Amino acid sequence: MIATAARIADSEGLDRLTLTRVADELGVRQPALYRHVDGYDDLLRSLSLRGREILAQRLADAAVGLSGDDSVAAVGHAWRQMVRDHPGIYAATDRYPCAGDAELEAAVEWVLAVLGQTLRGYDLSEEDRVHSARALRSAFHGFSHLESGDGHPLPHDPEDAFEHLVQLLCAGIHRLSRNPPMSTEGVK
Repeated sequence: MIATAARIADSEGLDRLTLTRVADELGVRQPALYRHVDGYDDLLRSLSLRGREILAQRLADAAVGLSGDDSVAAVGHAWRQMVRDHPGIYAATDRYPCAGDAELEAAVEWVLAVLGQTLRGYDLSEEDRVHSARALRSAFHGFSHLESGDGHPLPHDPEDAFEHLVQLLCAGIHRLSRNPPMSTEGVK
C-alpha cells in the first residue's frame, strides 16, 4: 500500500494523493486501507519516513570512497537526484513534522550522520562538524526545494548555480578547518 501511495505521489504529485486514490489503484474499498494506516496523516508520515530513509541511503552511497570537497559535491548531487526521482515522497518530508516522533527524528539524525561522515575529510572540531552538517542539510534542502518548485528564476542555469553553492559551502568549511589547505592561488 505504501509503495502504491509513493508511486502516485511521485508520478502525480503529493497533492493528488488521497486514500480514495490509493484504494482505487489497489482495487479495494477505502476502509480496507485502515488495516495498514490510521488515516491520511499516517500515510503522509509513512511517506515522510520512506523519503528520509531513501535520502540517507542515497547520500551514504554517493560519499563512498570520496572525501573533502569531492564528497560534499557528490552528496549534494545525490540529494538533488533523489528529489528529482521521488518528488512526491520528498514533498512528504515537509508535510509531516518529525518533532516528537522518535522514528522520524532518527531518520533525520541518519541524514545528519551521513552528512557528518561526509565532512570527516576536513579537520573540524566536533562542534563545527555538526554545524557544518546542518548547514549542508539546509542548503541542499533549500536548493532542491526551490528547484523542484520552479523557484529559480530564468535565465539562471541551475547547474551553474548549484556548483557555485557547493564551492561556497566548501570554502566555508575550509575556513572552519583547524588546518586549512594551503592556497595555491598566485603560485606559479
